[in-house]
Amino acid sequence: MTPETHVDMIHASEKAHKKRAYVTFLAGNGDYVKGVVGLAKGLRKVKSVYPLVVATLPDVPEEHREILRSQGCVVREIEPVHPPDSQDAYARAYYVINYSKLRIWNFEEYNKMVYLDGDIQVFDNIDDLFDLEDGYVHGVLSCFCEKIWSYTPLYSIGYCQYCPEKVMYMKSARPPPYFNAGMFVFEPNPSTYESLLHTLQITPPTPFAEQDFLNMFFEKVFKPVSPVYNLILSVLWRHPGNVDLERVKVVHYCPPGSKPWRYTGEEHNMDREDVKMLIRKWWDVYNDESLDFKPKKKNPADLEATLSKSTIIASEAPLSYSPAAPSAA
Repeated sequence: MTPETHVDMIHASEKAHKKRAYVTFLAGNGDYVKGVVGLAKGLRKVKSVYPLVVATLPDVPEEHREILRSQGCVVREIEPVHPPDSQDAYARAYYVINYSKLRIWNFEEYNKMVYLDGDIQVFDNIDDLFDLEDGYVHGVLSCFCEKIWSYTPLYSIGYCQYCPEKVMYMKSARPPPYFNAGMFVFEPNPSTYESLLHTLQITPPTPFAEQDFLNMFFEKVFKPVSPVYNLILSVLWRHPGNVDLERVKVVHYCPPGSKPWRYTGEEHNMDREDVKMLIRKWWDVYNDESLDFKPKKKNPADLEATLSKSTIIASEAPLSYSPAAPSAA
C-alpha cells in the first residue's frame, strides 16, 4: 500500500464517519424543547462523536431554535406530513403530528442515522448502533401490557413480547416483531422516502399512528436490538425481571407523568423509587453547565470563511432545576 493510498483510505473513512448523525423531532412552541436540550447534553456527556439533528416543524419558534443551536444541535426545518382523514383513530390525539417524522428519510446527506424521541435520555455511549447491519431498521421491542394497548387483540389475551411464553397457543404462530418508534436505526434514502409517503396515503390510520405505520412498512427488514437501548419506563413495573438498570444505556420517559420537566410524582407508578432515581438522573444531566456546548476555537486562517457563515447564537440554558423534580432520599 502506498502512502497516497493510505491517506485516501483515511479521508474516505472520515467522510463516511461524518455522514452519520442522531436525529430527533420537535413541533410547536411547548416545553418539549427542554427534552431535546437534555438529549443533546446527554449525548455530549457520553462522548458521542456524532451530531444531533433536530427536525423542526415550521411552528417551532426562533427562540427555541436558537436554544438548540446554542447546544450544538443542527436545526433543520421540515414540512408537516398529513395522513388520510380519520383523526379520531388515534390512541392519543397528538400522535397525528408524529407522521411528520417520515421526513427524516429524506435527509440524504447522511447515510445512517439513529432516531431518538425528545423524551429520551442517553446514559451510556450508543455509537455502536451505527455499526449495525445495513439494509435493516433496528429497534427495541414494545411492551403491550399497558392499558393504552387495550384496543388490540394481543392485549385482550395477555400477549406481550417481553413474556411471549405466557400465551401458549401463540408459540407456533406469534405475530411479527413490533418495535417502539422512540428509537430506531435507519438509512435515509430518497426511494424509501417517496414510498413511505405514497404508502401512507393509501393506509388507514391506526391508534399508534406512525409507530404502527413504520412497523407495517418495515416488517420484513426489522431486526430487534437489546432493550438496554430503549428502556420504556413501564417495563420497570410490568417486567422487573427483564431490567438491569446498571446495564441500561437509554431511558425513554414515555408513560404519563414521566416527562422529567413536567414531573410531579402524582400520576400512577410515578412514586416508585426507581422512577424517582431516573428523573433525578435526567435533571443531573440537564443542569450540568459543564455539558453546555462549547464551539471549537477557529484557526485564524479560517476566520474569513467563518465570518461568511452563520454562527451559533449563544444562549443560556432554558431551565434550572425544577421544584417538581424529586429530591434525593
